[in-house]
Amino acid sequence: MKRDLVAGIDSSTQSCTVMLRSLESGDVIAQARKPHPPTTPPCSEQDPQAWWDALTSALDELKAWQPRIAGLAVGGQGHGLVMLDKDDRALRPAKLWNDTESATQAHELCRKVDPEEWARLTGSVPGPAMTISKLAWTEHHCPGLLEKCHRIMLPFDYLVYRLSGSFVCERGGASGTGYFNPFTNSWEPELAAVVNNRIDWLSLWPAIIPSHQPAGVVKLIPGLEDLAGAVVGVGTGDNMSAALGMNLKSGDTGISIGTSGTLYGITPTGIADSTGIINGYADAADRFIPMITTLNSAKVTDTFRTLLGVTTDEFDALALSSPAGANGLQLVPWLDGERTPNLPDATGHMRGLRTTTTREDMARAAVEGVLCGLLAGGLILKQHGFSDDGHIVVTGGGAKSSAYRQILADLTGKPVWVSPVEETAAAGAAIQAAAAVLGCTNAEMAERWCRPFVKVADPREDARHVLNAYVNYANALSGELQ
Repeated sequence: MKRDLVAGIDSSTQSCTVMLRSLESGDVIAQARKPHPPTTPPCSEQDPQAWWDALTSALDELKAWQPRIAGLAVGGQGHGLVMLDKDDRALRPAKLWNDTESATQAHELCRKVDPEEWARLTGSVPGPAMTISKLAWTEHHCPGLLEKCHRIMLPFDYLVYRLSGSFVCERGGASGTGYFNPFTNSWEPELAAVVNNRIDWLSLWPAIIPSHQPAGVVKLIPGLEDLAGAVVGVGTGDNMSAALGMNLKSGDTGISIGTSGTLYGITPTGIADSTGIINGYADAADRFIPMITTLNSAKVTDTFRTLLGVTTDEFDALALSSPAGANGLQLVPWLDGERTPNLPDATGHMRGLRTTTTREDMARAAVEGVLCGLLAGGLILKQHGFSDDGHIVVTGGGAKSSAYRQILADLTGKPVWVSPVEETAAAGAAIQAAAAVLGCTNAEMAERWCRPFVKVADPREDARHVLNAYVNYANALSGELQ
């Protein structure tokens, strides 16, 4: 049977999605999704075996298509710390990106090495999300465990390793660890030596290969026999994969509204921000993807939707029935602590409650709070020379919300667009798989399969003053809490 499909895998915090696309045209043929175990910060951990179980279950649902799959790649949640022993068993559950227990260790790392030096070497400054902070947490709370490690990797590297037996990584995903240099594309073991100077760190980390290069081929795995021999792409982080899936260009702004919120764009050169607000990541196409990340995104509006006792559509209708600024009601949505700004112990703050406050105002304030938290970071990106004169493209679960779409257009004064191919992280992973199969670059493959953006909202009212008011409110709160 002809192998004429590729599988893009999005192994996120919440679930594993497998998308099958035509190798020739990029058309979506089929997809399946299986859940991951729920997590609740500040301790957010998952057993890596659960990711494998979800992946194999999703692939089994697509069993009829398996003989046609020529290649696979994984776009997965970033930062998570996977530690394997000499028998490839996890030494403990993986601490995920949204685990904030390592806040103290992140602060200590910045006392031991100046933030300017972290930014110069890695493009970012350690925060609780970064892998190196989780290494430091492990060293402090699990003495001796790091010295038992045989391999240290990220969540998507783990799945690539299980599929192919190849212990590899690429620059996009690696740039979220806090010990990889995206400017030289090399590991920085002296930074990890700050955690433990008795370990030969380079022997524990995967080999770095180009983002479009095959990691290997699928091994003969019970239950996945029809996939044996299919090419396995090296994989990358979910935001890097989503940027491929949308074919973002310089000047475009990607905004993802999911478990976390991210705002990012593509730049030809990297950004190093010693304040820690911007993460100067590499992308998966030999460029850079500076990014703002917030812990509190769609889960904020989920919380308010539950409090109001309404459906998703009813919540959107409520939010769109209140004017810009929600009649003076403001929410700073740090419900589970926050990453940007770095306030892991913060809680949400609301002001402007009156006897005249309505359910509509509550819904509008929740949506505005989530979006303003991201857009405030975007203002800082612009201060570093980031160009935002292209499309605003929204993705993630929140991209389907009419309220998020319209209010984003109102807050920015610009049209809002979406990719016509949904599940952009899985779609981008399929691009990476196709590039590995066909021997081209990821950027070339993204261009070959490019689908024009679809406009979903035009500004209806000027709400840019709402963003300015939010910035003032959030900055004042941040100053009080730090």
